[in-house]
Amino acid sequence: MKTRNIILYFIGLLAFCSCDDMFEPADENNRQLEDLALESSYAHGILIYGYDRLPYITNVASQWSLTDVATDDAVTNLKTSNFLNMATGTWASDNNPMSQWDNCKDGIQYVNLFFKIVDKSSWAPSAVSKQQMFVDRLKGEAFGLRAIFYYYLLQAHGGYADDGVLYGVPLLTEPEDGSSDFNQPRATFAECVKQCFADCDSAMALLPEVYKDIESESEIPAKYKALGANFSGYNLVFGDKARGLVSARIAEAVKAQVALLAASPAFRDQSGVTSAEAATLCANVLKRIGGLEGFDKDGNIWYKNKTKLEPSAAEMPEILWREDRHKNAEQERENFPPTLYGNGRVNPSQNLVDAFPMRNGRPISDAQSGYNAKNPYANRDPRLDEYVIYNGMTFRKTEIITGNYPKINDKGNPEYDDNLGYGSSSTRTGYYLKKLLRDDVSPLSSSLIEQQHIYPRIRYTEIFLAFAEAANDAWGPKSDPTGIGFTAYDVIKAIRERAGLATNEIGVALPEGDVYLEECAGDQAKMTNLIRNERRIELCFENKRFWDLRRWLLPLNETVNGVEINRNEETGELTYKLLVVEKREFDNSYQCYGPIPKGEVLKWSNLKQNKGW
Repeated sequence: MKTRNIILYFIGLLAFCSCDDMFEPADENNRQLEDLALESSYAHGILIYGYDRLPYITNVASQWSLTDVATDDAVTNLKTSNFLNMATGTWASDNNPMSQWDNCKDGIQYVNLFFKIVDKSSWAPSAVSKQQMFVDRLKGEAFGLRAIFYYYLLQAHGGYADDGVLYGVPLLTEPEDGSSDFNQPRATFAECVKQCFADCDSAMALLPEVYKDIESESEIPAKYKALGANFSGYNLVFGDKARGLVSARIAEAVKAQVALLAASPAFRDQSGVTSAEAATLCANVLKRIGGLEGFDKDGNIWYKNKTKLEPSAAEMPEILWREDRHKNAEQERENFPPTLYGNGRVNPSQNLVDAFPMRNGRPISDAQSGYNAKNPYANRDPRLDEYVIYNGMTFRKTEIITGNYPKINDKGNPEYDDNLGYGSSSTRTGYYLKKLLRDDVSPLSSSLIEQQHIYPRIRYTEIFLAFAEAANDAWGPKSDPTGIGFTAYDVIKAIRERAGLATNEIGVALPEGDVYLEECAGDQAKMTNLIRNERRIELCFENKRFWDLRRWLLPLNETVNGVEINRNEETGELTYKLLVVEKREFDNSYQCYGPIPKGEVLKWSNLKQNKGW
């Protein structure tokens, strides 16, 4: 939910339940903490500031995929991109576009301050039940927010110091003020994980699983019924209008995300979390939707389900938590090819294109796959056509040509030019982004057509993939020792079936089935690689790849390739040549763990830096 809408919602609540006239001017503009404790409008503002610091990049459409351009999945043609500069050698502890330090610490400060005043504030003084329901819900939200902030801090800044200890960040559960000791040491990674878990548990204890209007007073929880709560009062606090705020289901999903991070190769040795625990926590989330029964058959193309994107549409079963719908053309303006009046900013790599298997499910490197290097896009995983614009594809009734023909095309100049940049709006790799874009948008100002977009914060597919990863690591591809009801194999099979793998060109299942999946199911290591590749494909351009490579301890410095396509004018035959586009300057010896900001380490003697930085 966008901050603007949260504010409007809170204003509505305050007008309905506050004892003070919120529209009367205050006696003074300088508010002290005791004022906040009495006036719920100001206390609400503190929590809103916490929401405003949520670390999801999804709230800016043009930035949705930006961190992917610092990975082997993509590059950008924008010369001034911080992520481009980072990936090509400027990443440092005092120059870190991936940093979450200031934003998340600010969020934690607001949340901790809110905890100090929430019980003292008058949310609904004329009704004991409403007062308690508001306090419970708002506290639950705050616990959930704090867990999110610490999760992102751990992901961005957790790491080993020179003493061999895996550290997280300083743990702060009280608001800081002028008398505080700011020279706080980093807590261990394991201690930070425990705090995240505790905050998620606290949020789940106070919040409803989802916000929805109840239809009878018999549905009111006994705790609130004993205080005299009625039907309308409960719906005011926990009903439909609160959707988008942190709920118990969201907190449960965040706990699963923290667990997967902690159980990953980069952190598992000292995190105190096992893959079995991570798998169980992911399964808890998925059981809420009936496990694989709740698997959304259209979940991999949520961004183009036009009827479901409209404000009047019901919630998408793929989306666990999202921002409000946005009506704009910004994503398309940034990423359409230049012939469609776009800037072509995010350019998928040949590396990513090669990760898409053949339609029969086998990797293109497999001798039995049927891959034809002279016709490289034929009979490929159908997701390739959904996510990437390649040479010769028709998009918005326009054939997109990224080869060196004819003279007017979408290729442009792949080499850097001081005056033009990387061909200004052209692709550097031979590919353009298609995922996330709507083909019914026109970004041209003279004929502007904007459409609704959704930017998920947490998708169920992400949780399914997290479960598969952890379950395979803990128990193997097909084992279910704790009776969860589905396995890593079951999840990956469902994802690949949804994608249309192991089918012929008209979508009919192959009689032999998904042979490659069955091969992987008999080998835990091969299954690990398959799960990681499915995650790469399913979550591409959603700001996941950079963090996945780091937590898996995989190389960050893989050279990014593209393709150069030429045509024989006599025969019309196309030739494809591998093109080195961008060499990455990451140092794998230490940069799998991000730095603590240099300025903070210089200021505070107790703050240890991660080794290598």
